[in-house]
Amino acid sequence: MQHTQYKYLKKRKVIGWRENASLPDLCIDKIKVKIDSGAKTSTLHAEDIVYFKKKGSDWVRFNLFPEQGSKNIIITCESKILEKKAVKSSSGHISIRPLIETTIDIGNEVWTIKLTLVDRAVMGFRMLLGRDAVKKRFLIHAGKSFLLSKNVS
Repeated sequence: MQHTQYKYLKKRKVIGWRENASLPDLCIDKIKVKIDSGAKTSTLHAEDIVYFKKKGSDWVRFNLFPEQGSKNIIITCESKILEKKAVKSSSGHISIRPLIETTIDIGNEVWTIKLTLVDRAVMGFRMLLGRDAVKKRFLIHAGKSFLLSKNVS
């Protein structure tokens, strides 16, 4: 007899610990993403972050480099800031980061996520997809990669 609280697991797709995604609102066709259940919030690598006002709201302009380990492609984006969020990094350092909302597409699963912007140049992945973005949507297979997307890099 199956325990009732686990029935929902059958309805979840399985995602690998890393996947390729697109962020159509930010004009990113492909970015390699680490699925990080240890991180509550999703984070995107951004450089040259500039804050400004637009129609009375706080906005941010930033540069993205979607290719891991490369600066060959640069995309300049603008987004409305939802809030400035205090985030503790894996090293324990607390920083204030802009929190934005955008659409993500992984393996034809499309949904809206919130993510913070920070310079991740020294990190292995340009984007972390935290547990808030994947909960109630996927199960994470920690031993597999690219289960919903192809590794084309």
